[in-house]
Amino acid sequence: MTAPDTLTDAAPVAAEAPLPAAEPRAEPESTEHAAPVASFTPEQELKAYRDMLLIRRFEEKAGQLYGMGLIGGFCHLYIGQEAVVTGMEMTRQEGDQVITAYRDHGHMLSCGMEPRRVMAELTGRRHGYAKGKGGSMHMFSVAKNFFGGHGIVGAPAPLGTGLAFANKYRGNISVSLTYFGEGAANQGQVYESFNMASLWKLPVVYVIENNHYAMGTAVERGSARAEELYNRGSVYGIPGIRVDGMDVRAVKEAGMAAVARVRTGGGPMILEMITYRYRGHSMSDPAKYRSREEVQKMREQHDPIELVRGRILASDAADEETLKGIDRDIRAMVNEAAEFATNDPEPNPSELTTDVVA
Repeated sequence: MTAPDTLTDAAPVAAEAPLPAAEPRAEPESTEHAAPVASFTPEQELKAYRDMLLIRRFEEKAGQLYGMGLIGGFCHLYIGQEAVVTGMEMTRQEGDQVITAYRDHGHMLSCGMEPRRVMAELTGRRHGYAKGKGGSMHMFSVAKNFFGGHGIVGAPAPLGTGLAFANKYRGNISVSLTYFGEGAANQGQVYESFNMASLWKLPVVYVIENNHYAMGTAVERGSARAEELYNRGSVYGIPGIRVDGMDVRAVKEAGMAAVARVRTGGGPMILEMITYRYRGHSMSDPAKYRSREEVQKMREQHDPIELVRGRILASDAADEETLKGIDRDIRAMVNEAAEFATNDPEPNPSELTTDVVA
């Protein structure tokens, strides 16, 4: 969203001045509201490494296919943010739902959806999750309790709240994990959802994936008190925690606490994940609003996969050759998914009129 050129019905203002440059980010911030960091067992470290690496390699391949013209429309990559959805997935029980916005490939893979069918949807093929009609931003899997990526900014909040309402109405103990970005955190529908969820103590965890730049505007320029997005629900009595979203251990620890509270009737909770995307908002975004040095520093000092890899090697949970073997296996899986997605038939034209709600 850009500021209007003129202001009406307002007090006189001084001559327009350029906005200050955003401060470079050396590392995710922490406050007294930050979540603690738990230790992982060797098995948990290896699983986190494998799960995050699958998302990273899948997204890298998706970027390649987009560049080759094999993926049309929008394509928003999750590279850099893998720890958020991987850590939160560790908190889910059978029946818990996931809903998110349009940067959704990582969430689908984390839920256990098939890489080949996710990739086939990206390329618009017959055996994609939406039969080739949804593309990157619109996939669903009832079997995996994944209720979609959504292209409308802020839309996951009311929809995820509705999932939580259904859980309470049905009397089950399922939790709705509802993801959206810091850019969406200013949407009115988000606050209507907060109010309703708090009134009825709905079992929903709102996960704000704060990657700092929304569609290209630094969060400090677009959000008042941008350093406290976790506190946006306080007026409705919803507690929030700021989490280092680049550390899968911190994500899992905060997620477990939030899900436990929500599942036992404590009402909704907000987790603000301080994370970072390495690529632009979408594949068409050159990301000129930040420096290459900033991105490189984040990669070198805070990459979520490299942090886990370093801990694995330091603790002798696995050696270098084992980790290389995991990478080879994942690359083979992703290459097979890409091969399937580029050779699967396109949908029959008759599919245009199916699955349409008038």
